[in-house]
Amino acid sequence: MRYLPKSDSERAEMLTALGVASLEDLVKHLPAEVRLNRPLNLAPGISEYEIVDYFKARGAEGAAGYASLLGAGVYNHFRPVMCDTVVTRGEFLTSYTPYQAEMAQGTLTTIFEFQTMICQLTGMEVANASMYDGSSAAPEAAMMAARITGRDRILAARSVHPEYREVLRTYALHQGLPVAEFGYDARSGQVDMDDLRAKIDGDTAAVVIQSPNFFGIIEQVEELAELAHRHGALLVFLFTEAVSLGLLAPPRAADIVAGELQSFAIPPSYGGPYAGVIATKEKFIRQIPGRLVGETKDSEGRRAFCLTLATREQHIRREKATSNICTNQALIALMAAVYMAVYGKQGLRELAEQNLAKTHYLAAKLPRRFTGPFFNEFAAVAGPKGVAAINDELLGRKIVGGLDLGRHYPELAGSMLLCATEMVKRETLDAVAEVWG
Repeated sequence: MRYLPKSDSERAEMLTALGVASLEDLVKHLPAEVRLNRPLNLAPGISEYEIVDYFKARGAEGAAGYASLLGAGVYNHFRPVMCDTVVTRGEFLTSYTPYQAEMAQGTLTTIFEFQTMICQLTGMEVANASMYDGSSAAPEAAMMAARITGRDRILAARSVHPEYREVLRTYALHQGLPVAEFGYDARSGQVDMDDLRAKIDGDTAAVVIQSPNFFGIIEQVEELAELAHRHGALLVFLFTEAVSLGLLAPPRAADIVAGELQSFAIPPSYGGPYAGVIATKEKFIRQIPGRLVGETKDSEGRRAFCLTLATREQHIRREKATSNICTNQALIALMAAVYMAVYGKQGLRELAEQNLAKTHYLAAKLPRRFTGPFFNEFAAVAGPKGVAAINDELLGRKIVGGLDLGRHYPELAGSMLLCATEMVKRETLDAVAEVWG
């Protein structure tokens, strides 16, 4: 009854209301290959705590001792214990949303500091109180550009994370925002400037790029911004690897910066929860989605914080709202804020340098697919063995291999995306080169 609290009669009543005869009818639309048509492989009659112990033991068997070279938008970085120490305090873990400023100064203060650090990191002037994740921040940034420019066409680079582009297309479907894509240079892996020049026009609201892009390649942001601005469009800069901002120049030439903060103390966890962010120029502040925390003074003249410029449907008329993103990831964003505070400017730079050095050490031993400058991720040609065989052999050595690029880019079949963060040891990198032969 703890997990299935409805009685048989209640279930029957619900099925009748739905117009189906059985629970089986609810799932008959699912493909047969994804349905489990047998009982779980567990001994009968075991208690709840025995089941918990069983799965903990199986999980330990599966995860213990494995190194990972898998990146592609989610990265395995060290998590300082301070992050969990702070976010599990009751004041943060159990608080909901800081509508009543007099009751939530602690939460508001942490969000304000988070916004400040994001501005320092990105070179922008304002940042919101976080988004759900990077993939939803990307289309929100594109729609923001459309509102600012009064145009309705989005141009996105094919080197943007494929899943981010898919979410962008889903958002745009009923927004009246046609999304077109421009290619990448087959040699360098950077944006194909000729293709972009051919496709950008007077109806383009935003040029959406990612740097480092999905292949780990660093883009020429200033050149791309100049081209976008020449046609009256805005440049939307995306990032999935936040650690890169510790070393690369902030994208100040961009108009809107959106990205994912998972690298900052948020563990890889089957797709979430993560924390996205949007930052922009102050002149665009009234079009930023979500909400912001601002600094003010209380009735006694003391420094205080409150929600401000929350142009969302919970606060204003729905048709005037900038977005339906009606909350923020306060607790997860706090993890990122603590992470940035623990490392500091110099620490974050040193961390980025470690990532850079380890990946370049590995890349020097393998055949690279692209020649462009890269950060902690690169595309490698698998050669005669093939991607699947190499990954199988790596797994046999307790190494999780890279992403088969042919999955998202048919023209890159036979290449794989490899990532080496500070968590990967030198002997692991040498073992990968050995498997390549």
